[in-house]
Amino acid sequence: MKRPWQGMHPVKRLGWVTLISLAVLAIGVVWDNWGDLLLHTPTTATQITTTETAQTQQASADQIEQGRYLALAGNCMACHTTRGGTPLAGGRRIDTPFGGVYSSNLTPDPATGLGQWTAQDFWQALHRGRSKDARLLAPAFPYNHTSVITRQDSDAIFSWLNTLPPVVQAQPAHTLVWPVGTQPALAVWRSLFFEPSPFQADKSQSAEWNRGAYLVQGLGHCAACHSPRNALGASGAVNDLSGGLMPVVNWYAPDLTREAESGLASTPVTEIVRLLRTGGSATAQTSGPMGEVVQHSLQHLKPADLQAMALYLQSRAQSTPQPAPTTTKPSRISLQVATQGAKVYERQCLQCHGEHGEGIPTASGEVAYPALAGNRAVLLNDPTNLVQLVLYGGYGPATLGHPRPFGMPPAVLDLQDRDIAAVLTHLRTRWGNQASEVTPLQVNRIRAAQGQ
Repeated sequence: MKRPWQGMHPVKRLGWVTLISLAVLAIGVVWDNWGDLLLHTPTTATQITTTETAQTQQASADQIEQGRYLALAGNCMACHTTRGGTPLAGGRRIDTPFGGVYSSNLTPDPATGLGQWTAQDFWQALHRGRSKDARLLAPAFPYNHTSVITRQDSDAIFSWLNTLPPVVQAQPAHTLVWPVGTQPALAVWRSLFFEPSPFQADKSQSAEWNRGAYLVQGLGHCAACHSPRNALGASGAVNDLSGGLMPVVNWYAPDLTREAESGLASTPVTEIVRLLRTGGSATAQTSGPMGEVVQHSLQHLKPADLQAMALYLQSRAQSTPQPAPTTTKPSRISLQVATQGAKVYERQCLQCHGEHGEGIPTASGEVAYPALAGNRAVLLNDPTNLVQLVLYGGYGPATLGHPRPFGMPPAVLDLQDRDIAAVLTHLRTRWGNQASEVTPLQVNRIRAAQGQ
């Protein structure tokens, strides 16, 4: 019996094979993203909706309060609130390398918010990154991390959101470049890079450690910043804390498992907790995006949860093999750069950071003006954060434990690129510091990326 492809021209045969392969891949992508919906009958879906609507109406005060707390832990307000707008009413633009994404309205408005949603719909959004109408959500919403959240916690958050005053505020259309924002493109991206990651406790670890892991990997979504992203914008796994440059905002989130970048392995847990709660400790100070996380989220968490997160983070740092220490040869700096850097430091920095980069502590033992000698942030291979701090200033978060943080004024209008490069090179090569030179070209690129 003659097979259909026998005697077919090779080019035509290749074309048919390609078409069949693409069709199989397309079916696979559709099944991967919507297959679970195809398994549900309308009757079942109706029953689920009716049951869960009744459950939502019966939410207890404890569940609602737990939902409020979990929303704080997840820092939901940061993305779902416009500047000066109604909390959680959405509409905030989130810039990505592929265009703008606008956050959704989380208030219970029936037309523009979650008023017609059920707890199951909300769970599907967190667990599968899919809206009520089965539309795939853009991964600016970190649903790889929200998929870690338990169904119980998801229901609690949804119950609390339903207690908010409804706000009429439609979500603006995303401005992603074509075809990135289309449903087929999102489906392919998700098939390549997304898989729900429900939390699995490590039975070899304590309950406290597992609580910390749950918060860091899920609600805290720490790896959304502290892991590298590929060319298509995908970050690492939910427990990948290996550091990376944050796109668009252009801050480097340090490797939390590497002692040279984070110091977590050797820092006492109590000091890690203090840093998370107040934004400052005896050896470190937060600023930039991390400062905002402390101000809007971490400072509001229970001491036990902060302790659990600190324990987990320290454990990760202590259990990660550290690279062998290397002897870095001091950079050979020209006399002109060295002289210029010393002059700028004396004029702009010495009063706060000291003649020998020793810094100034507060009376309570926290950092007022950090020491620059031996400072991990100063010695990072990537000088992006240093350039950002000099250009735009560095201000710690105002928290209950640290209500009047000290700050560093911006020099974006005062210093030229060559001045900034010279003074940063000065910091990185004095007082025992041994790091690479910062060039005017590096400063110029970072300044240009911020539109200044």
